[in-house]
Amino acid sequence: MAVGLLTLELYLPLNDSLKGKRGILKPLIARLRRDFNVSVCEADAQDVLSRAVLEVVCVSQNHALAHRHLQLVANRVESWRMDAQLVDYSIEMLD
Repeated sequence: MAVGLLTLELYLPLNDSLKGKRGILKPLIARLRRDFNVSVCEADAQDVLSRAVLEVVCVSQNHALAHRHLQLVANRVESWRMDAQLVDYSIEMLD
């Protein structure tokens, strides 16, 4: 069994309030959970209006499958046209 951790750093250029940030992130988190069957949480920069850091975790049979699954999540987030732009991401395999 392998556990993979994907850290997504997002830039929210059009946001001007915490309520607006929540309105951007809630649908994104729900979509990731629904489409990819992963666990997602906002992990950092919770009080910063123009930045968000999401942690995405998946459990798989082996490291290669978990890494491939998280890479697909990152690529999909980058290709979605929304109010959040993917600035950076990293994938880490946990033992």
